[in-house]
Parts: sequence; structure tokens; C-alpha cells
Amino acid sequence: MTAPPAPGVRVRRAGPRAHPGCVTARPDSGGGPAPDPTAQVLVRAVVDAVEAVGGYAGGVYLRSGTQGLLRIAVIAGLPGRLFRPWWRLHVNRPYPAGEAYRSGQSVLLPDAETSMRRFPQLVAGLPFPFASLYEPVIAGPERLGVLFVLRDATPGVAIPAHDREALRATAERLAGELSALAADGAPPVWEGDPVYAPSPPRDNDAREAVDRLAQAVLSLDRQGRIRYVSAPARELLGPDGEGLHGRLVWEALPWLGHPAYEDHFRAVFLGHAPVLFPARRGRLPSGEWLSIGLYPGRDGVTLTIASTDPPAYAPSSMVRPGAGLGSPTDRASAMYRPVALAIALTEAVTARQVSAVVTEELLPAFGGRQLAIYLLNERHLYLAWETGFPQGFLDRFDGVALDVRLPGVETLTTGRPMFFESMQHLAAAYPGIPLDSHIGARAFLPLIASGRPVGSCILGFDSPRGFSPEERTVLTALAGLIAQALERAQRYDSEAALARGLQAALLPNRLPVFEDVVTVGRYLPGTVGMDVGGDWYDVIETGPGMLALVIGDVQGHGVAAAATMGQLRSAVRAFALSGNTPEQIVRGTNRLLIDLDPGQFASCCYVSLDRESGRACAVRAGHPQPLLRHPDGRTRVLDLPGGVVLGVDADAAYPVTELMLEPGAVLALYTDGLVELPGTDIDDGVERLRASLAAAAPVPLTETADRLISEVGDSANRPDDTALLLAARVPDPP
Repeated sequence: MTAPPAPGVRVRRAGPRAHPGCVTARPDSGGGPAPDPTAQVLVRAVVDAVEAVGGYAGGVYLRSGTQGLLRIAVIAGLPGRLFRPWWRLHVNRPYPAGEAYRSGQSVLLPDAETSMRRFPQLVAGLPFPFASLYEPVIAGPERLGVLFVLRDATPGVAIPAHDREALRATAERLAGELSALAADGAPPVWEGDPVYAPSPPRDNDAREAVDRLAQAVLSLDRQGRIRYVSAPARELLGPDGEGLHGRLVWEALPWLGHPAYEDHFRAVFLGHAPVLFPARRGRLPSGEWLSIGLYPGRDGVTLTIASTDPPAYAPSSMVRPGAGLGSPTDRASAMYRPVALAIALTEAVTARQVSAVVTEELLPAFGGRQLAIYLLNERHLYLAWETGFPQGFLDRFDGVALDVRLPGVETLTTGRPMFFESMQHLAAAYPGIPLDSHIGARAFLPLIASGRPVGSCILGFDSPRGFSPEERTVLTALAGLIAQALERAQRYDSEAALARGLQAALLPNRLPVFEDVVTVGRYLPGTVGMDVGGDWYDVIETGPGMLALVIGDVQGHGVAAAATMGQLRSAVRAFALSGNTPEQIVRGTNRLLIDLDPGQFASCCYVSLDRESGRACAVRAGHPQPLLRHPDGRTRVLDLPGGVVLGVDADAAYPVTELMLEPGAVLALYTDGLVELPGTDIDDGVERLRASLAAAAPVPLTETADRLISEVGDSANRPDDTALLLAARVPDPP
């Protein structure tokens, strides 16, 4: 369960670096130290963790002021600018740091194969051979963040136990230090960019030997900062070679900072293999072509530069920002974008979730700022999602018919994507079309799944840009993936609406009212996948002065679970109204479920209550134990012996337990969705519910129910639906 955020910790920026142990102000800046004690504690922990397990890089994620969002607070051994997409991470995303935070358990990935099998989205963005270890930082019941280390891959060899223990010990020590700082008023919550643990300067004893080479040589540390420049390098670079020492290579040589080359640098900072690629010095077509070599090592990277002939394939996108995907070697990077998006789309269930994935994955990959998705319904296009456009601008196009001449319509009716490198080109092609801006570029993509039109997608860019052939191909392919995901989501939305309607119709609209017993029921659907489950509750008047309290949970989700729930509720009600005993009712329902053979099973708890005396008989079939709050506030978990879940064993026995509900006592029946949350033990959830019920003041039972259900209702990560039924005997008048 995500820990609640606390006020943010902001690292202070100060003057020039005082000593090597200080923290730099930003990963890519030459700024001064961060004297904040929290940052210093984090830096020590990261450095210790990297050294303890023989890594070459590491860092620590901390909670932020945004619910469920982690931020990298400290990073070591990696150039920050190359890994900016991973600075922020939502705990529910399928990445190892998120899983470590959610589960409270270590995540150990010894090689690329293991990483691909468990976290394909991580490998899609970082397709390099490296091992990674993630350890949650936990202080008591509070989760503070995740400590991680990157190191050499060991294919087929698991992470040794001593390394796991070393990392865990460092994380425990860090948790203790952060708790101590929190007690002094510095809560471990991070806002803003990460700070950097600097690499120690190293002497190069072979400078004279390197200077004799004709090839230009530069030495970079793990931050990408230039630590050595050979004499041939200064001659080759000319004016660019002045004042290189201590600067980031991408700032000192801006032409190496082109996005087309970023994957090459990421590869050497994460992997072992050298990388060679051609680069153009400068941004003009007349710029000189150079051969760049990158040779990685544990302490840094050796960069070589030599003159070379122009490559046979040299699209203009290599030298003009925004003109396309990049060099031929950047084609591999382009392949990872659809892979990453495709993996993320498989996890999206609803149309809204699909649109959110496209926003998070597609726009950053291509530098877009605006996105709109229209879905087709009855030969009209309706706006389903938008971001980045002026408020209300797209409303005029909502519900437009397919015979209207607009690019968003024609891209769907013709099946051809449309690219406009400037707003002037768009206005010329469609005279009189309303424009949200006079500067920018637009791409209109048809959303077609297996030949069936689904809708259209609009990508907007803040400045004019070209679209290379590679980029057009990738965007068109991505549009097909998006269309398939949206079509699947529309089918799901239809089924979910049917299941919700069925569930609402089958649950009781209102519970019976009695003078001596008050009952309150609550139902809350799950949020993960937005599936409707088979939880139900019921209150049945079985005879004069007799009342049945029932709660159950059908395994599974969707229409089938809701339908089975309705059958079981009807069966229990029929058996109860026929004068059967509690044990006979549960046994009969069990046999009925087996005879129906829906391929599902269910848990159930049935309590027969004498309203006048308070005597009760309870039967439990694989269901969580009820809670009983006594009039004096003492609350305990009942220990009811029970049988197996319904639908498994036709001869199962279900013992009966006698209870007593005093006047003023409250009985709580619930399903496991109320106590079983990701990353927590169900016993801890039951204890949390017991404590909440015990702390409930003598208020109306409706307020108590709302309080208990709200504890899971506020969570954005509820994998299961939840039902709650409370019954209270009215206290005797004073």
C-alpha cells in the first residue's frame, strides 16, 4: 500500500564544491554542493551499496509529494541527462523499482534474459546487457523508497546471497538514518531533479603514450565529464578543444549531444561492448564527418575521434534536430519505441488507459506536445482523449461526420497517414480550417485494426519539423497497435458496463429496517482493470424475530462472476426462507454450485441472528473471519471453524458456531478486498480493519461503514472488489 506523502525535501543549492565528498547540484551541471543532510545520507548509502555489491552505478528512489510517484533523489555512475526518462516512476508501473516498492521485497535481475522475462518494458527502453538489484527502503510500516545498484551481468548465475544481504543491510541502515532525520523535521520525500554522487578524479599515468597516437582520445568519468584530452584531440577539435577538462562531453561538444547518438552513450554506460558510429561535427550540411569510438570501463569511458568519409546512408535527420529518427544505427532505437508502447498497451484495459499510455509513451518518444484521439461511432468521430490543446478548442470537431473535409476525418476514410511539417502547410491543404497555433507541425494517423476503422489520432508539435521516412513508418505502425488496443478496450468497456449493470441489479437496493437491529451494506468495485467481481451481501428476514446476515465472494471477475453471484444469492435466499438450518443452507448452496458447474467457486459466511436475544449461529465456507465489536469498544477477530469454499467438494461439512451479540455490539462481515492489498499480508489487513472498527466512536452505523470502506476506497491500486456488511444490536434504553 502506498505510504502517504509528507512535505517535500528540497536539496539546497550552494556555491563552489568544497571537497570531493559533496553532492553536485544537478546530475549534469557543474554546480555546487547540496549541504542538505538528507542528500548527504543518501549519497553515502548509494556509494556504499555500489561498493558492497561490486557495481558500477546506482541510486535511490524516494517518495515524492505526489501520491504513488517515486523520484530518483541520488544517482551515481551514470550521466543524468541520458537517463532522464527514468527519473520519475509511478509505483504501479511494471518496472523493478516499482515492484520492489509495492511488494516490500528485493528484486534481483542477474542478466538481460531475466530482465526481459520479468520486466520487458524496462528492457525495451534499455536494451543493454547489465544486472540490476533493487532493495526497498522500509522503516517500520513506512515505505520510503528503493535503493538500486547496476553491475555486470552474470548470465545464468543468480545474485549471490552475500550480495543480497549486503544490499539489504545498506537499505536498512539508510532507513534508520532517514527515520532519524525525519524525527528532526526532515521527512524523506524528494522533489525536483536528482543530485549526483561525483566520481573521484583519477590520474592518467599513460598520458604521454596516448599523446603519441594520431587518433584523438578523451577520457570520460561515469558522469560523462571529460577528465583527459590528448594532444591530437586538441589539434583535431581546434577551437572546440579549448577548456574541455571538467565539462560534460555533450556541453563541450554539442554536436555529440544530438538525440540520434544518445542510445550509443547509454549502451556503453550500461554494457561492456565498444560502440562505433559516424557523427557530423556541427549542424550544417558542410560539417565534417567523424568516426566516434566509445570504449566502456568500470571507471569511465574512453572516447576516440577520427576523420572519416561520409556514410553511404546519411539522412538529414542526423544533422537537423527534429527532422527524424536519426542515423542508421538509430534504427535500433526506433524499434524499441513500438516495442515499449506495445508492451504498455497490453496492460491497458479501458479506452482511457490506452489513451494515457499513448500520452506517456508516444509523445515523449517523438517530442510531441499535443495529442487527440477520436473514436468512430455511427459514422461520426467523437473526441475520446486530448492533452496539450487549448481548452475547448477541439470541442468544435466533436461528433463530426465522415463526409466533412478535415484531416482527422480523411486520414481515417482514406487509410493514409497525413504529415504537415508546418501549420502553414496544414492551412494551405485545408483552407479555412481553425488552427490552435500558427507555429508547429501536425501528424494525423488513421486508427485501423484488422481492416476495421476505429478512429483517428492527432499528434501535435510546438515547432516546425520534418518527418523522415523511418519516422513515418514507425508512427504508422504504432497507429495500428493503438487501434487494436482501442478496439479491445471498447469491447471490454461494453462487457464491463453489462457486468456493472448486472451486479447493481443483483445486489439489494435497500436492506430491511428493524427497530432492534441496524444493518448497513457497502460495495466498492476494484480499480485494477476496472473489472466487476462477484462480491455480494444480503439481509434476509427468515422468520418472526429471526434474521440472516450473508456475505460471499465468487472467484473471478466480469459477467460470469456477476451471474454466478446472482445465482448463489438467490439460492441462499431460497434455502433460508424454506426453514433450513444455517448448516443445511450452506451445504445446499455448495451442492447447487457444483451441479451448475460454472467453473467457479465461492466463499461465504452465513449468520442466523435472533434479534430479541442476540443469540447467533454462524457458518463459514472459506471466507475471512468476521469481527465483533463489544459495547465497551473491545474488538476481536472471531475464530469460526469453517469448511472449504463452495463449489469444490459435494460432501463438505460446515460446522456451526454459536455467538452472542450484546445490545450495542457490532458484527462486521467483509470480503477479502477490504483486507488484502498488494504488497501487504492479509493478516496485517485484518488487524488494520479490527483496529479501525475498535476506534470507531459510537456514531451512526452508516458513518462507521463509510470510514471502514474509505480506507481502501482512496487507494488507486485495488485489484479486487470489496463488500462490507455491518449489523448492530440497538442498545437498551437507559
